[in-house]
Order: sequence, then structure tokens, then C-alpha cells
Amino acid sequence: MGFNPAPFIVAYYISLNKFRKYFANIFLVFQIALIVVFCTTLVWGQPAPGLRVSFWNVENLFDMDNDPKKNDDEFARGGKKNVTQEIYDLKLKNCATVLTDLNADILGICEVENKFMMTELNRVYTDRDYAIVHFDSPDSRGIDCALFYDPTVFSLLTSRAIKNVLPGNLPTRDIVHVEGTYQDQVLHIFVNHWPSNYGGKEKAIPKRAATANLVENVMLDLLADDPNANILLIGDFNEEPIDSNIIAFIDMNNGQRSADPFTNLMDPLVGKSGVGTYVYRGQDNLLDQIIASSGLMNSGPLKVLPGSLEILDQPKYRQQEGKYAHYPFRFWAGNRLLGGYSDHLTVSCTLIIDK
Repeated sequence: MGFNPAPFIVAYYISLNKFRKYFANIFLVFQIALIVVFCTTLVWGQPAPGLRVSFWNVENLFDMDNDPKKNDDEFARGGKKNVTQEIYDLKLKNCATVLTDLNADILGICEVENKFMMTELNRVYTDRDYAIVHFDSPDSRGIDCALFYDPTVFSLLTSRAIKNVLPGNLPTRDIVHVEGTYQDQVLHIFVNHWPSNYGGKEKAIPKRAATANLVENVMLDLLADDPNANILLIGDFNEEPIDSNIIAFIDMNNGQRSADPFTNLMDPLVGKSGVGTYVYRGQDNLLDQIIASSGLMNSGPLKVLPGSLEILDQPKYRQQEGKYAHYPFRFWAGNRLLGGYSDHLTVSCTLIIDK
């Protein structure tokens, strides 16, 4: 009886067809997976629509040089904090981590020593190449307000430092005013760092009252020319949204001139348990705020996106255990290195074109 190859040929083609179908199914699944990944990348890889504006008190971003004109000795080489190159690099690295999480188009900064440190932070933070607005202020500690902005998104028109002379001719931080355009809409941003309670709260309140009066008059000057001006005040105000000096200036009425009141975007967060940008003696505070003009809230087309106010409050930015659990994870505790980020959390909001 001769060999009949037919059954083997049939079996071969059946197996081949099964393999082809199996391979085709696997290839189809692989293609679908690629499409899902690609689409997800498109959705999550693109920035959110609108202009993201943030503010952060970076907690003493100093260089290591001892400037004889400033009270910066503790942060200099050989100072009380024993700052080394490794500690300096860690501070910049941790600050850059915050900037990465923020992904802001515009970022107001306070407690930075000079423009060099803004440049240093921009060097370490590699996700964007910010442009810098900075002015040296007469503050005795040498800490300034400044601003990063992405020039591919926001175009600078003018910038200036507004001198804030306190009662008794005491020096303090300037207020930085930046005017620019976003999608052809003019926007004014004011970066603030109002006098702190150092030396006693009762002594500090009149200093902040004078600052509030200065800011209100600057706003009224702008609004006299354009009642619908787009104005955003960002900063560490060293007062709560419900404190007297904040309430007094956002009403935009100084007894002689008036305009439509401003809106404090922090108001919905007041009194919420566990919510704040700063903790003092176990109590949450909303010292870091964003305040918007009536033009940005009502007039348009440039507007604050409702519900966009955000505190960057991730677990890594707070201490998780011990006596100071829930406090922002700061970099220094006195002269002791903790190696965190800052004693303040950041605040952000988004502006959109509402046509």
C-alpha cells in the first residue's frame, strides 16, 4: 500500500489557517492597544486649554554668596545653616519638582533673593524655558517678588516695580506689575508679598493696611482708564481672605473713588477643614491668594474659568507624621535641614477666552 500524503496536506493547511487567524487576532489586539495609547497620549499629553496662572512662596531661595547689603548671612557659605553645594542643589531640584507639577504658563514667585536665582531655577527646571521679570527690592532680607512666563503663550508689554513704603519709612518688598497679552487680550498681573507678622501681629496690621491702600489706589488708577480691565492679583498676602485689610481693598472704594469690586477666588475655601496653603500653630491658613477684577469675572472675553482655582496639595508636599503632620513640608526648620519644598503650597487658576 503506497503513502497517501493528502491527509497530512489537509492537516497542514488547517493548522496554517488556524495560525493565521490566531496571528491576525493578536495583531488586531496589538493595533487597538497602540491606538488607545496614542489617543491617551494626545488627551493627557496636551496642556489644558486656557492660560494657567500660578503663585508660589518658594521659602528663601538664596544663593550662597554673602551680600553685605542684605541680611542673607545664614544662607551663605559658612553661615548658620551650613549650606553646602549639595544643599543648594537639593533646594533647586525640589523647587523644579513643584514647577513640573504646576506646569504653569505664568508663575508669580516670592522669597527669591535675586534674578540670578530665578535664572538658576529656570536652568534646573527643564520642561519650559521661561522668561523672567525681576526687580531688586529694598527689603532688608533681600527677598523679592518676581515672575516666570512662557513667551510662547504670553507676550510681555511692560513691567515695573511698585515701591511700597511702609509707615515709618520702613523698606519692604516691591509689588511687581506685569502687563502682557494672551490671544490679543491685555492682562495685568500683580505679584504681592505683603508684610508678615514678624515682630507681632498688632504691629504688622497697620503695615498691611498701608499696603492694601497702595494696591487699591493702583487698581483704581487702572480702572479709571478701563473699567473692564483684566487684572489678577496673586501673592502671599499674610492675611486671610476674610481679614480686614483684604476686605477693605477688594471693595474698590476708598471713599473718594470707586469701581466694581474684585473677587477673591479663595472665598469658597474659607473655613473648609484641612484646606489651606500655610499652617500656623496647627491651624490652616489661606495666606496665598488669587484675586480677580470684575472684568475677568464678568465682562470677557478673557475670563476666569469657573472652578479652576486649585491648591497643589499632594501628599509629598505635606509632612505625613509626627508633631507637624499636615504642615507643608518645608525645606528649613530654623537652621535644621528638613529637605522638603516650602512652608507654603501653591495656588493656581485658569483664564479662558469666552467668546
